[in-house]
Amino acid sequence: MLRPTAPSADADGNSLPVIVVTGMAFEARIARGQGVEVVYAARADLLERALNAAVARGCSGIVSFGTAGGLAPDLQPGALIVADAVEGPFGRIPTDPAWTNRLAAALATGPLASRLRRGSMAAVAAPLMSADDKRALHRSTGALAVDMESHLAGAMAAARGLPFAVCRAIVDPAWRTLPSAATAGLRDDGSTALAPILRELMRQPSQIGALIQVAIDARAARVSLVQARQALGAAEALLKLA
Repeated sequence: MLRPTAPSADADGNSLPVIVVTGMAFEARIARGQGVEVVYAARADLLERALNAAVARGCSGIVSFGTAGGLAPDLQPGALIVADAVEGPFGRIPTDPAWTNRLAAALATGPLASRLRRGSMAAVAAPLMSADDKRALHRSTGALAVDMESHLAGAMAAARGLPFAVCRAIVDPAWRTLPSAATAGLRDDGSTALAPILRELMRQPSQIGALIQVAIDARAARVSLVQARQALGAAEALLKLA
């Protein structure tokens, strides 16, 4: 059983939160909890602004948490990635080994054990929609999965000398090409609007079947994220402890 020591504290002895970085509002809702401050946005500049402000208030570490696109061909929707490093626009950013091991240990029991994988994450500035693009990125990086936030979180952690960790659930597998309707409703702030999705479906009704599959995959990812958050909370593994 893990026996954590006291959480990091500021000069006044107050416990400092862990900052959890996500891209979407539903991920943020799952991540919230005691000792955690969540920042989220789909647009990179908004996310960086929110992250800068949160770090300025004080924190003990930064975690990238949420969904990711699959790159390894054997990963099913709902698989969980605890990353050892992020390969992205800022180069290779390693995660904190001890913290990463604690996250993985907390997830390696119960129903999550069979879904857990360790390896590297890739990060990109725009969504990878096609299976061909995912295959190419997997070949060039060897990464298991890809997202649009981990490199920002990692770069901030590296610049401020803060511990960094990544926990992500696969939402679209490597072999799946996403319909354009899948991202049509994503607002800059990470929330979702229904009207743009409906307009996209009216323009191209043939996307309906693919969009239903996206919804099924998204449900598997959401279930894994909820279970992961519960397991990390129970083990106090999400908190970066001194």
